[in-house]
Amino acid sequence: MTPKSASSTPRSSAPVVSLVTLAIDIGGSGIKAMLLDARGKPLSERERVVTPAVPTPRAVLRVIEELGSRLPRFDRVSLGFPGVIKRGMTYTAANLHPLWANFPLQRELERRLRRPVRVANDAAVQGYGVVKGQGVEMILTLGTGMGSALFTGGRLCPGLELGHHPWKKKTYEDYIGRRGLDRYGKKRWNALLREALDQTQKLFNWDHLYLGGGNTKKIDFQLPKNVTLVSNKEGILGGVALWRDPS
Repeated sequence: MTPKSASSTPRSSAPVVSLVTLAIDIGGSGIKAMLLDARGKPLSERERVVTPAVPTPRAVLRVIEELGSRLPRFDRVSLGFPGVIKRGMTYTAANLHPLWANFPLQRELERRLRRPVRVANDAAVQGYGVVKGQGVEMILTLGTGMGSALFTGGRLCPGLELGHHPWKKKTYEDYIGRRGLDRYGKKRWNALLREALDQTQKLFNWDHLYLGGGNTKKIDFQLPKNVTLVSNKEGILGGVALWRDPS
């Protein structure tokens, strides 16, 4: 989940104030892309392509190349990936394909797109788009799986993959990811989500929690004041903030 250091990534010669970022978000059901200016404001409409039925690295990269070709000029790329990433390498992708294990995603994207690239866990990128930099902030994304990221003082704590951590008799993702929603139904899923939020608060003592992902639309209980729902768009808008983090 740790973005590759800026010193080891190719640089664009364009001034920072004019840099255009191609922000990409890979999901279990869709791959989204948008151009952002240096402030993180959209410069294009959001493009979306259905994630390939067999989402191998080759198939997904082909889609990303297609999305990049649809959009005007860009100087650099940020990408959110649903799995563990360290130093530009993907280690897990439970909701994609086993071939993503130990795959050099950042290097391969730089080769194909001929631009400097930074990659991070998708929940981490979404977190970059919403955190305020005040205390301990956590983001959970409720979609095909369950993404997670933790920030302290606005800085990412890398390596968190809470969705696959044991909880009850299975994992968090088994209960409050899409599998849990389909298996237990909306009412039980909401009860399990309440329990999970309480458990993460006790475990991490977060000051503020952000909830993203398509299944937040299914939440039917009142959230505490220090829990905020965030748009899926933040998963793309955080792409510029990813480049600001020197780690």
